[in-house]
Amino acid sequence: MGPMRADRLLSLLLLLQNRGRMTAPELAAELEVSVRTVYRDVEALCASGVPVRAERGPEGGYRLMEGYRTRLTGLTDAEAGSLVLAGLPGPARDLGLGAVLASAQLKVEAALPGGLADQARRVRERFHLDAPAWFRDADPVPHLEAVARAVWERRVLRAHYRRWRGDVHRELRPLGLVLKGGIWYLAALADDAVRTYRVSRFLAVTETGEGFTRPAGFDLAAHWTESARRMEEATRQGTARLRLSPRGQKLLPMQFGAAGARALAQAGPADGRGWVEVELAVESEAVATGDLLRLGVEAEVLGPAGLREAVATAATVLARRYGAEL
Repeated sequence: MGPMRADRLLSLLLLLQNRGRMTAPELAAELEVSVRTVYRDVEALCASGVPVRAERGPEGGYRLMEGYRTRLTGLTDAEAGSLVLAGLPGPARDLGLGAVLASAQLKVEAALPGGLADQARRVRERFHLDAPAWFRDADPVPHLEAVARAVWERRVLRAHYRRWRGDVHRELRPLGLVLKGGIWYLAALADDAVRTYRVSRFLAVTETGEGFTRPAGFDLAAHWTESARRMEEATRQGTARLRLSPRGQKLLPMQFGAAGARALAQAGPADGRGWVEVELAVESEAVATGDLLRLGVEAEVLGPAGLREAVATAATVLARRYGAEL
């Protein structure tokens, strides 16, 4: 019996032990195999002495004989490591750890006393974390598994990476992965500095066969916090003064996130119509113009003069374009 089938048989056994009666289609869905494969696996379990009982009828399915329990629930190194991704089945699957995580969760559930196991199931049924942002597909990351393996095994990568200013070829010492809003980022040593790379922009990665030693004291969470702060400072290049209608005040944090929320928190007093003035951190003039146009008639740009003129010009072009079609 191959190792993959042995793992699957153990998962099937633990599913029946943890959840009681399950139908063949339910088992097939959990194990990501065909119903025919489930039939063969049940036969294999029975042949090895596991008392699986088949119950016929509308409420039928498979169950273990009353009182039978297995304690073969020790976690492998990979399973123990995968538990940090509990609740994130999508990212675990992207990293190539979907099956490993599922096996680890089954083993943990099987090892819990009855009451705690029931509580764990209730939590899983009632709370779900969905990492990607709304209205945006997750980045395609064909090289994520290879990058993750190099992070785990401390292997040097030769990478072809696409930047805004053109492609580069670099040797990277990958230190850690971060999932932010459905987008994967890699922190890696390159040219004696820790840099951050968007994983979807890797065009090719190959292992050099060389290992490396992680820098002593490197803290992935601290690096990411500082990297994100620098990124925000680099992109927020100016401040726009706006007047916002009551509806515009609701739209601002939706359109501009934390920057919009901060601007609203420091807004001036409302006038007789409920409009307020705010100062909003914005990117370059070209980017800010498009961003501010999303607020439509619910906002007026008061300054700087160049940004107000750019928004006015864009609005005039739009008015002429759509006016000509009426």
